[in-house]
Amino acid sequence: MNLPNGKHHPAAVYAKQVVYGRLKDQCCPYEIKACERHLRDLERQGTEEFPYVFDCTRADRIYQAFALARHCRGPMQGQPIGLEPWQQFDLGCLYGWVHKDTGFRRFNRSLNERQRGTAKSTENSVKGLYHMTADCYYRPYHPEEAVFELSPEVECVAFDRDQARRVLDDAKMIAEISPEYAKRLKIPKSNPIVNLRRGGHMRALSKIVQTKNGLAPSYYCIDEYQEHKTSAFYDLGFNSFGKRNQPLLDCIMTAGDDADNSPAHREVLYAKRILDGELVDEEYFVMIREVPDGIDPHDKSKWCWANPMFRYDSDYAKTIYKQVLTEYNAAYGSGDAEKIRKFLSRRLCRWQTSSEASYLTEPQREQAERLQVDREEFAKLVHGLPSWPGFDLAKRIDLTGTAMVTPLPDGRIAVCAHGFMPEEGVARHEHTDRVPYKDWAKDGYVTVTPGAVTDNSFAYDWICYQEQSRELELINLGYDGHNAVDLALAINADRRNEDFCVEIRQTCAGQTFAVKTFREMLMQGRLVFEKSPLLMWCLKNAVVFENYYGDIRLSKKHKDDSQRIDPLAAVMDALSLALLRDEKADLSRAAGEEDYEM
Repeated sequence: MNLPNGKHHPAAVYAKQVVYGRLKDQCCPYEIKACERHLRDLERQGTEEFPYVFDCTRADRIYQAFALARHCRGPMQGQPIGLEPWQQFDLGCLYGWVHKDTGFRRFNRSLNERQRGTAKSTENSVKGLYHMTADCYYRPYHPEEAVFELSPEVECVAFDRDQARRVLDDAKMIAEISPEYAKRLKIPKSNPIVNLRRGGHMRALSKIVQTKNGLAPSYYCIDEYQEHKTSAFYDLGFNSFGKRNQPLLDCIMTAGDDADNSPAHREVLYAKRILDGELVDEEYFVMIREVPDGIDPHDKSKWCWANPMFRYDSDYAKTIYKQVLTEYNAAYGSGDAEKIRKFLSRRLCRWQTSSEASYLTEPQREQAERLQVDREEFAKLVHGLPSWPGFDLAKRIDLTGTAMVTPLPDGRIAVCAHGFMPEEGVARHEHTDRVPYKDWAKDGYVTVTPGAVTDNSFAYDWICYQEQSRELELINLGYDGHNAVDLALAINADRRNEDFCVEIRQTCAGQTFAVKTFREMLMQGRLVFEKSPLLMWCLKNAVVFENYYGDIRLSKKHKDDSQRIDPLAAVMDALSLALLRDEKADLSRAAGEEDYEM
């Protein structure tokens, strides 16, 4: 008897549309590779080298499981859950491939990464109900021989109890309003779901039971794996295999914000190597939908790469698209780096790392270290030259920064910076900031001011000392207006020049020229620094915010203020003016014009 080969099954039809047809431009490279893998496996199925076959009846069982389930909320509440073609592919592949002799499911692990808002938790809930009621195995295309799991164990795993309960509680609501499930299950309000005939349980696992042993899961679903700090839950589930004929660890997720430390990101990298053909793991199903690095995030036609719902016309897809567009406008309209990072990870499935937002790369910071010279050599370089000072006043109990920027005759720009901190806060800040402020003070990189708050007059005293000791010609002073207006007015009065101090707007448009030019000149070796471990530390701490137009500004990495950039901010304030030294327009007049973005 000639058995179906799966080449005309909905899973294969979708794969062909992705690889060869109308959907190819709407899919990311890794979704295409996943579909190519399926089509390639169909051609070699049932061989000695590849002892698996695609059993359409097994794939159709999971389709039927969703058709029997009903939406538990929203405008479609009470209606059967329909599957879109991309879901038919994912589910058909995961459940349709079986061993040619035993009928045991081929895949014992699955990783599925896609955008938020694509019904991931609902999908897990229904799959959990399927494993509680209808999962079975039989020789390919012999459903009359079906053997069902006795005492099935379904574990809904998440990074916290609320998320784990979300999958379980949704499953309960779906089961209660779906007659075919309701008559087969005991659905208590607070306890696990139980199969009325075969026992078992469907329950939530979270960090509260992270050390629990003795599991024998038939289905172990990890929801939002990107939120997990360790692989403890993943390892717990996978190491519990061996007690069932066809267990399944199902990992469904979105990209996260901490790729350097995330076990989920490591799993994604492993999964990508499978699709790239670098590794062979025939028992691992992989589907990754993302808008990868190198693709313009502003290109809205590519957003469907991460959210396949956008390829189809539905009211729900329109609602989700509207929300994604709102988040996009909020992120890039504000230039808030954190919002942009969250948009990229949650909506484009593009993993983020702390270094991706860093102002300078590690090689660039190493370049800055090499461009330092000692005080004596620096003093000779800048002696008698026109210079631009700057200051950035922090909260009175924190670090205040000052700087001096001096263009040199050879085209380089000389930069020096200094910090100020109140005496009573030094010990506390050494603990929170984890840097040696006391040693830096002894070596002249930081001035410790008397009392519990910084005396900002010390900042101006430092500027005057630089001016006098090095016979500098001070042109203008750039400053951040926050907490600094009184000092700026006092300096103007002392200089008898009401236009001496120029406020620099702390916006992307106001900072972008200086911030970008500083980095470019650093890479070209056209900066020279007076030796300062304080300034080098600030360079390491700085991150950038980018707005819709590609303008950038500096910020700290963390909101807890423990990784400071104040002296570097003062450098940028001064540099903003120094870079305009050849401008003919009067700065004080330009500062009042609308298109002057400092």
